[in-house]
Amino acid sequence: MTKRQYVPIMAVLIIAAFVFGRITGGNGPHDHGQGSSELADRPATEAVMWTCSMHPQIRQPKPGKCPLCGMDLIPGAGGEDSTLGARVLKLSESARTLADIQVAPVERKAVNVDVRMVGKVEYDETRLAYLSSRVPGRLDRLYVDYTGVPVKKGDHMVSIYSPEILTAQEELLQAVGAVSKLARSNVDIVRASAAATVEASREKLRLWGLSDEQITSIELSGKTSDHITIYAPIGGIVIQKNALEGSYVETGTKIYTIADLAHVWVKLDAYESDLPWLRYSQEVQFHTESYPGEIFTGRIAFIDPILNDKTRTVKVRVNVPNPNGKLKPNMFVRAVVQAAIGQGGNVIDAALAGKWIGPMHPEIIKDGPGPCDLCGMPLVKAESLGFVTPDRIPTIAPLVIPSSAPLITGKNAVVYVQSPNDPSRFEGRIVALGPRAGDYYIIEEGLSEGERVVVNGNFKIDSALQIQAKPSMMSPAVSRRGEGALREGRGGRAAAFTDISDDFIRQLEAVVSAYLSIHGHLSKDNFNDAQEATNVLLTKVEAIEMKTLSDQPHMAWMTVHSELKRGVDLILNADTIEGGRMGFKELSETMSGVVRKFGNGLTDEIVQMKCPMAFNNADGIWLQTSGVAENPYLGSAMLRCGELIEVLASRSGGRGTPSEGRGTADDGKNGGDELEHEGSHH
Repeated sequence: MTKRQYVPIMAVLIIAAFVFGRITGGNGPHDHGQGSSELADRPATEAVMWTCSMHPQIRQPKPGKCPLCGMDLIPGAGGEDSTLGARVLKLSESARTLADIQVAPVERKAVNVDVRMVGKVEYDETRLAYLSSRVPGRLDRLYVDYTGVPVKKGDHMVSIYSPEILTAQEELLQAVGAVSKLARSNVDIVRASAAATVEASREKLRLWGLSDEQITSIELSGKTSDHITIYAPIGGIVIQKNALEGSYVETGTKIYTIADLAHVWVKLDAYESDLPWLRYSQEVQFHTESYPGEIFTGRIAFIDPILNDKTRTVKVRVNVPNPNGKLKPNMFVRAVVQAAIGQGGNVIDAALAGKWIGPMHPEIIKDGPGPCDLCGMPLVKAESLGFVTPDRIPTIAPLVIPSSAPLITGKNAVVYVQSPNDPSRFEGRIVALGPRAGDYYIIEEGLSEGERVVVNGNFKIDSALQIQAKPSMMSPAVSRRGEGALREGRGGRAAAFTDISDDFIRQLEAVVSAYLSIHGHLSKDNFNDAQEATNVLLTKVEAIEMKTLSDQPHMAWMTVHSELKRGVDLILNADTIEGGRMGFKELSETMSGVVRKFGNGLTDEIVQMKCPMAFNNADGIWLQTSGVAENPYLGSAMLRCGELIEVLASRSGGRGTPSEGRGTADDGKNGGDELEHEGSHH
């Protein structure tokens, strides 16, 4: 996170602290509203606790500086109701009015999604044809001498001079004459042979492009020609002219390209988040700049199985009839697919209820089974393509909440649920969200139909819980002194190996030392030095002699070896310090598991730190030797922003056997004696 990004977040949290004070009853000396009466009801002996807007776990009985970040402490709320749960906040009616709390029910309903896409008109590849020379010769006449000319199937296109055609015609006439002479022969085999020669000569001319009518004319007239006319294979528009009159061509030389524009393709770009709502044969509506107000329609014929990793989009091809020729290739279009969504992502479409669809031609839709009119393949049921009928809505409608209800950060989605028995109580609940469908989110688990969730004012509730150092959107779990639930390294907690040789431990010490050097440079914003230290780390990793390990440790090191190199590559290939820090995050998650399994080789303990503010609140862990945070992800912008979440043993402590999470910060050297709550986020 850059310093520029960090400052607005500080401002938001300071404002949130102020709002919390207003909501929960904190008032100025001249505030004589209802909030004032609530404050007056508190016992006179109740102490006001001072807290940090960035580190709400800091709770002190007097003003001062935050021991973690140095910011001035602000007055927090005292007298928390100990009977409330860890994720519960209670607000009076006046406080709910002040915070503008609004709720909505969790319900089952079919939700509508408008998938918007952009793209271009293109030729229908199945309706393109080449007119090519089938024999060597000279182009003496091009009847179509420029592109853009509309032609019909069978129109004459080229007159070509070819000695080979002349020879083939003479062979045909000779074969026909031989048949006539042998007509009275009593030898059947001779007559059959002559007839076969005639048919072979005819077939040769057919393959060279002469029509049956042309061949019959040659036989009847008995005359040959050294020129042949080539006709259009399909109707359409001549879009390419590849030869000039007088040119000599070889067999297969392409002369024209013809496109039938009565049908076109529209290729659209669909974002990967919209793919759950797209189906084969779904109707698409679109418009162009050329015909404002006019809506064109087509059906999805193909969804590309490959995602473009640069644009994060997938190509969707739509087959569109174009009888009037209004749609022209390369026109820009804006399209929308309107989908009604049921449970499991099924699309509800009344027009396709009980229908049968062509598997390669989505425009072929029939009431019953049978072959496709265009390709002959058996039709398939619409239900097999992901469609359901409207009459099943009561049974397949998904469980949904308004899109403003969940607070989403990183991997977590928190929803605040109003108690059905006490409207003043609001419980934070982590839920599993499905995809967003228009103005709603589909709920996979965590809520029940009929519950009421906060859709306005939920951020204020969350801010109030943060000030109280309770679990919230930004900190889904709060650990107190002596409690576990610590974040594990990659792959979770694994049993440490006890049969590691001293030789391997000495080699591992060099790896860990190089890692710590990278950490030190990143915390000081020295990206170039961090990359040099990364090269050292790579050298130390490659120098590890795996022959010193056996059985399971050997296999485990082979796995982490590749993971370490992946983190190293990310740092070395980064162009900016932000990219390098992303690579260091990957490297740190791997190193956490390495130290747990193999130890660290050092004589000092290693601690695992965490900063939930890193990477836009996506969390970031790292290892260091001191409990005083040296943040490698925020650097000088907030060097001391971090919390100790686990102490990992030194070499003398058992070669990688993890110590229990202590929840302390450098044995109190960083103000730990004043901490009431440990291990919460910033």
